[in-house]
Amino acid sequence: MSRSRIARLGRLVAWEFTLPVVLVLAWWWSSQNTTSYFFPPLATTLARFHEVWLFDRFASDFLPSLGNLLGGYLVAVLAGVSLGVLLGLTRWVREAVNPVLQFLRALPAVALLPLAIGLLGIGSSMKVAVIFFGALWPILLNTIDGVRGIDPTVWDVARSYRISWRHRIAHIVLPGAAPQIFVGLRASLSVAVILLLASELYGSSSGVGHFILQAQRQFAMGDMWAGMVLLGILGYLLNLALQLVDRKVLAWRHALTRKDTSE
Repeated sequence: MSRSRIARLGRLVAWEFTLPVVLVLAWWWSSQNTTSYFFPPLATTLARFHEVWLFDRFASDFLPSLGNLLGGYLVAVLAGVSLGVLLGLTRWVREAVNPVLQFLRALPAVALLPLAIGLLGIGSSMKVAVIFFGALWPILLNTIDGVRGIDPTVWDVARSYRISWRHRIAHIVLPGAAPQIFVGLRASLSVAVILLLASELYGSSSGVGHFILQAQRQFAMGDMWAGMVLLGILGYLLNLALQLVDRKVLAWRHALTRKDTSE
């Protein structure tokens, strides 16, 4: 790795962590002498975080929650990209299913929790199904827009050279729609984390959301805040991982953007 890239990476990391560090220090300073029962000192929250999530509840609550989140999200990615490519390429199918799509995407996934609990119970399958339903739409709609946004000239060239559909999808459709697809992936990731919490708050006997709800009911505010901090860290790390994949897969696009900017 060249020195310029190392320096650029160092500046990126510095800017990435400056504001979070400042906010954590401000939280620590402003809460250290607090007498509020509902807003305990940050030191208490971090101590409970260390005791609960690094030892006691990691395997029993965090790992099942992470498995449900990744399961629902990954299924949504596969279904959203596949259906998005199909609907983006075939106009008549897109127009035929558009009313149904608009109806389903307007339904809040949280509103389907009672139905999901009634049909699937309070196990992992219910949580995965709810996360899948909510996370599907940003991926699906952005994939459709990405496929439809490919330059028509590219299709004319592909037809002229008689490129097979398998190669068109692999080398034209997916790379061309990739920027929009990653926009949908990042948007749906936030939705998936929210639905994980909602499904565990109202239909679970374990998990991070269930732990937060029980801590609130028992007035264990340190535990409640520790669970909320855990969800924030989880969302940040997952988004960071997706951002790294974005930079790797779309390195060619970022290179073109830097080149255009420098010119």
